[in-house]
Amino acid sequence: MRLPIADSRTIRRRLLAILRRRRADFALVFALQLTVALMGVVAPVLIGRTIDAVSQGAGPGPVRAGILVLCAVVVVQTAVGYMGEYRANCLAERVLTELRDRVVWAVTHMPLGTVEAAGTGDMLGRTTYDVEKVQGLLQQGANRILVLAMTIVTTIGAALLTDLRLGAFAVVPVIPLFYAIRWYLRRAIPAYLAVSAVRARMSGVVSETVEQNATADAQSLRPVRVARVDTLIREMWRNERYTGWVRGLFALGMQIIVSLPVLLVVLVGAGMIADGRTTLGTVTAVALYALQLRNPLWIIGWWVDEIQFAAASFARIFGVEQALGDGAPSAGPADDGTPRDGQRDEASAAERENPEISADRQSPNAERTPDAEPADRTPQGPWTDRTPCGGDLAIADVRFSYRDGEEVLHGVSLDVREGERLAIVGPSGAGKSTLGRLVAGINPPSHGSIAVGGAEVTRIPEEALHSTVAMVTQEHHVFVGTLADNLRLAKENAGQEEMLAALAAVEAAWVHDLDEGLDTRIGSGGKTLTPAQAQQIALARIVLLDPGMLVLDEATSLMDPNAARSLERALSRVLEGRTVISIAHRLYTAHDADRVAVMIDGRLAELGTHDELVAREGEYARLWHTWQQD
Repeated sequence: MRLPIADSRTIRRRLLAILRRRRADFALVFALQLTVALMGVVAPVLIGRTIDAVSQGAGPGPVRAGILVLCAVVVVQTAVGYMGEYRANCLAERVLTELRDRVVWAVTHMPLGTVEAAGTGDMLGRTTYDVEKVQGLLQQGANRILVLAMTIVTTIGAALLTDLRLGAFAVVPVIPLFYAIRWYLRRAIPAYLAVSAVRARMSGVVSETVEQNATADAQSLRPVRVARVDTLIREMWRNERYTGWVRGLFALGMQIIVSLPVLLVVLVGAGMIADGRTTLGTVTAVALYALQLRNPLWIIGWWVDEIQFAAASFARIFGVEQALGDGAPSAGPADDGTPRDGQRDEASAAERENPEISADRQSPNAERTPDAEPADRTPQGPWTDRTPCGGDLAIADVRFSYRDGEEVLHGVSLDVREGERLAIVGPSGAGKSTLGRLVAGINPPSHGSIAVGGAEVTRIPEEALHSTVAMVTQEHHVFVGTLADNLRLAKENAGQEEMLAALAAVEAAWVHDLDEGLDTRIGSGGKTLTPAQAQQIALARIVLLDPGMLVLDEATSLMDPNAARSLERALSRVLEGRTVISIAHRLYTAHDADRVAVMIDGRLAELGTHDELVAREGEYARLWHTWQQD
């Protein structure tokens, strides 16, 4: 699944909504910059009138007056320009802050299944490279583009007011400039979107290769990864070559267009002076206006290039919110992390414009059947009354496919009692982890239902779901910060004694050897933890979270077997009374469980206690005997 790309209408609507919330700041910036632009047209007309006065035999008085007025204009223009620049930068930073908050809020509130289906590269590109491109435009270009646009408009207006006939020639470049920009945009926008997409894939490939470097070396995958990077580099080079060709032609056209006004005004003005239809001062003033237009036209033409890069980035950033669907914030996240008022109206409008949004945000390829109703877990969703009562798990005729036509689970039905420990075993690819993901609410089933305490998982509000069902996999993450910071991700107000108790519960005795204890900095730039230690931190978070149901997907796979079994037994004591579903590859986990479910090819093949299944001499018995022999 690819995250959507917002269309130009959506981009305009959302940017205008952001500016409307800051209309007072924008109005002030607009007024200040308009004043600067208006003062910029004083000099040419003043010089022109001074020339006419001197030509008519006037003394040095007009020259002195002109100089004094120009000095005053420069002083005022400089002061107003400084204020305009300062206020514009403040406005740009506020807008940038809101955009960053929006994209972070959207990513962190997006269903995990959608994030995973989108891929590391796409998400990384949108939240880093695209945000940086928008940041560059807002910080460096937005105010300058506004000033340039106002300068062009006021200069053309002043030239027309000075002499309508000559001033008309100053407008000449605007018409071909419009067509040149339109020609450029039609070719540049798709190219820049392609460049952004390739950069995102490049980021993903490099990031994944670095993170899994040991695996790549062990399996001799380095040539494969290098070949993949080479392919992306060639694709990027083709795209950059095309955009370079387009930019080159655009630059040639711009050079010709911006040179026309001065040339035309001088040629036509000379003829008009000879015929007595105008004066030298008037021609000089209009010629200066035409010369004054050259630089803004040239610069704004090139800023179009940066605008296209930023527009492509805006489309990808707002696409993250579209993927979130009706949970997308319209005014940024509130202080408590919940959507602000009015977000649903905007999201609903986005869905009306793009009906795929609502479907895409649930699952990469989930079928839309009467049994699989849309998931809605935002705090304001219509299912906020659907809270679990008890810890019984009911899985009824569940089917699921990651891709259309490739079903992974085939009609799985299973009931788990509250407080029961269930182990799910089976060969690789049997669908064990997929079933665990569905129970945790990461993906909704394509068909059938999964209910915890009588409430369907897809209808439980997001916050309630996380406190009800938690999942720990062999993939773990240590965040940059202190050990206490990492633990408080699960419980913000956890005290020191509570955190130490959680670490003791997962047998993380190594914590007592740290000089700074819970204040030890870990992650990048801090103490390096072993994979087993990082896994213990992930499990300690679960102890602090204290969910009603826990799904363990090879959560102790990075530890040696003896330590892993000891830890699992310790966890069982701490989680006494909680429902625990363990997806096991080490079968002692199944031996210690209350019941064992055997999955084969996406189907539930056997269900019973360890002794019952061994006695049946079926699939589980074969797995058990093979594992014992190993």
